[in-house]
Amino acid sequence: MRNTPSLTDYRIVRALTDQGAFRAAAETLGMSPSALSRQLAALESQLDVRLFDRDTRNVAPTASGEAFARLAERMLNTAEDVMEEFGAHLSASRGRLTIAGLPSVTAGLLPGLLKSFAATHPGIDLRIVDALSGNVIEAIEAGRADIGFTAGTVSARMRLAFHPLLDDHFVAVGAPDGPLMEERSYTLSELTAMPVIAMEVGTSVRELLDGACQRGGLALTPRFEVAHLATAGALVAEGLGITILPTLTLPVLPMERLVQRPVGNFGAKRRIGLVYQAGRSISPTARAFLEHTRQNLRGISKPGRGFSD
Repeated sequence: MRNTPSLTDYRIVRALTDQGAFRAAAETLGMSPSALSRQLAALESQLDVRLFDRDTRNVAPTASGEAFARLAERMLNTAEDVMEEFGAHLSASRGRLTIAGLPSVTAGLLPGLLKSFAATHPGIDLRIVDALSGNVIEAIEAGRADIGFTAGTVSARMRLAFHPLLDDHFVAVGAPDGPLMEERSYTLSELTAMPVIAMEVGTSVRELLDGACQRGGLALTPRFEVAHLATAGALVAEGLGITILPTLTLPVLPMERLVQRPVGNFGAKRRIGLVYQAGRSISPTARAFLEHTRQNLRGISKPGRGFSD
């Protein structure tokens, strides 16, 4: 005896109960009456019970048939619910998506993306993990996040795919009546001669700033080194120095009290991209967010590379 009836068995019992005739039930199921009759006989043999009394014209469920029909209805409803839920998963209309990101990205770029994405995918539970660059990579590798926004590229030793999205340009930020009061472009040598409030060593911003200074043969001696962008912004707003930051970080700063100026010869851009585990199929929700991000960032300092899986 087979372990359990098939969904086709359940559909046959439901159709026969509803239609009360082999021909009508067979038409409902897209089967021939003879094929339906054979499958019903096999089911009754499997269950060792008669489910329907039939003659040449009519078919009526027995007491056991009525009990089985109720169970068949429940099974079919459950199967339909399961497939509907799976269909919602495939269409990215329901599910969960955890996004890790650099603070400058989660504060400056992600809110707008999440707002528009949530409007078109209201059934997806969105979660955010704020982390420094190394911790974003770690969160993806450990599976604590599905995708992550980070800066630069990833090492070939990491089992991650990196898809560049845009180039983030550095600017100088200062108080309106401070060293940057002239509305013009400033060279890096000019800026490093000013009191600089820098992000601490180990951040992607500091790494790029140090690299730019090294290429220009400049010594960077920060007046203050801070871990948080908001701290840098507060110190600059008080006239304690200037800072050099990527433009995506500016929404974190009190820019209504500050001015930004171009850096003429910085010589580097911070490449922002999305990472996820390579060699594994990403979820439909993650794929939908990737496409949404690409569409919404199109034309915004985007690098020339393609956006593939």
